Amino acid sequence: MQLFIGLGGAEILLGLLFLGLVILLPLIALIDALRSRFQSDTAKLIWILVILFLPFLGSILYFIIGRKQRIG
Repeated sequence: MQLFIGLGGAEILLGLLFLGLVILLPLIALIDALRSRFQSDTAKLIWILVILFLPFLGSILYFIIGRKQRIG
């Protein structure tokens, strides 16, 4: 594969870990937001839209700010 010529195993592994993080973090945040109860339905909708439209940054913001807004 021409794409990986010149890359060692460590670089490929690091790239795959980063790619996995970029894909898994928004997926985990979205599932958590969908399954959680919030103070209002509007807050839930806003967090879902933030996660969908700003996947990586939105997920980080959700885990820092949004999880505190959940009920139970």
